[in-house]
Parts: sequence; C-alpha cells; structure tokens
Amino acid sequence: MSALKSEEQRREEELKVSKTLSRIKNRLLIFSGKGGVGKSTVAANLALAFSQRKLKVGLMDVDIHGPNLAKFLGVEDKRLDISPEGIKPVEINDHLSLISMAFFIQDPNLPIIWRGPMKMKAIQQFLGDVNWGDLDWLVIDSPPGTGDEPLSVAQLIPATGAIIVTTPQEVSLLDSRKAVSFAWKLNLKVFGIIENMSGMVCPHCGQKIELFKVGGGQRAALELGVPFLGRIPIDPQIVTLGDEGRPFVTEHPDSEASQAFMKIVEKIIKAESH
Repeated sequence: MSALKSEEQRREEELKVSKTLSRIKNRLLIFSGKGGVGKSTVAANLALAFSQRKLKVGLMDVDIHGPNLAKFLGVEDKRLDISPEGIKPVEINDHLSLISMAFFIQDPNLPIIWRGPMKMKAIQQFLGDVNWGDLDWLVIDSPPGTGDEPLSVAQLIPATGAIIVTTPQEVSLLDSRKAVSFAWKLNLKVFGIIENMSGMVCPHCGQKIELFKVGGGQRAALELGVPFLGRIPIDPQIVTLGDEGRPFVTEHPDSEASQAFMKIVEKIIKAESH
C-alpha cells in the first residue's frame, strides 16, 4: 500500500513539474567546471539584464549548500508567501523573481548537510511547488562542477540550454572543457562560454591590467566549436555592490561590465530564435 502511495506521489510531483515547465519558454543553466569563477555573479546579472529587456524572468538558485543570490540581490531577509496556488517566489523587480534555499533556512550560519536524494527533492520542489507563472526565461544558477545538482537539473528540466562560465587562466580552461563535454553528454544546447574576470581598468590611471590573462575563454570556445559569448571585465564595484545587496547591472548600467552583460544577453536571445 505504501509503495502504491509512493508511486502516486511521484506521478503527482512529475505532473506538477510538467505543468510548470509548460509555462516556461526558455531554460538556461549557468554552471562551471570549478568554483571561484564568479558563476553566481554572472547568473544574477544575466537574469537582471534579461529583465531589463522587459522579459519575464525567473532566477532559481539550486546551489543548495551555498545559496547566495538572495544576498547579491538584496532580498536575504525576505520570506516566502505560500498559498493554494503554490509558493510565490520573491520579486526582485517587475520582471524578475527569485527562489533560493536561502529563503527556507532559519539560520544562515548553519550548514545544510544533505545527501543527493534530498537535494534532488528540493530542486524538484523549486519547480513543482513554486508558482512561477508564465516566464520567458528561467535562469538556473547551478553549483560548480559536474555532480548531483547540475545532473539533477538537466534530468528534471528537458531542453535546457547551458552557459559555461570560466576565467582566462589555463587551469580554469581545463575545467571549462570538462563542463562543455558534460553538457554535450546530457544533450544540452550549449549557448556558449563566458570569460569572467577578464582584465580590469585601473580606477586611478585608466590603464588596462590583465590580472588573470585575457582570451583563454575564447580559445577554449574555438577549440571546442562552441560560441564565445563575451568577456566580463573585473570591476571592484561588482564585489562592493554584491556585498551590499545592490545589483551591479542596475546600479551601473553604463559601465563596461554591464554593457558586456547586455551584449551577451542579446547573443543568447538571437541564438535561441534561430
């Protein structure tokens, strides 16, 4: 009897996920082969850039152990509204909403110690139990690497497009190549590679400094035969504003980094329309 009930529950959950996905036009998985490349910062600012084009966007933070998008976007103190229609995601602006494990934990200083099945269940609830409504884009910030969470998302959300975030130095490029291979094996459409932390302009003298080299992400894209979406330069304000919960793209729309995000979004939209 319990096995039959469990099977009914599984089918019910799958149906809820299917209904949610039917209202989402495009799904975009942001991931990286290793940590420390600024993937979450890229995911948050890409989602904001989509929303600035008046597109309806959902941002899903599936980094179960390190959910920081709520902090980046200045909504870490918000709590979720639950109704018969489902969980309402937190609104960032008129066109962007966010769901994150950060909204479910009582003490942000305590670690989440979960095994794979529990993480899979949480990701499934982010889809089936959250009332996203009609979305043009669902941007998914995945944990680094090629483990449970990216695999679970790819299995739960069919036809997901993937963006790989890397930095210019060779050690990161090795991991980005693995990430592209991972996406291919899961039959994900690879929108391309973003080279983050790609040089910076000195705020004092105006000279460009190549802290981690420049061009490695583009070389990897050419080598692998995938699109190169662009370079995001280092801007100290990205770090400062992220710590303050003030989105960079909206605070400094005319900066080189913000313009880079907007151009990348244009490329993604153009690629999806073809």
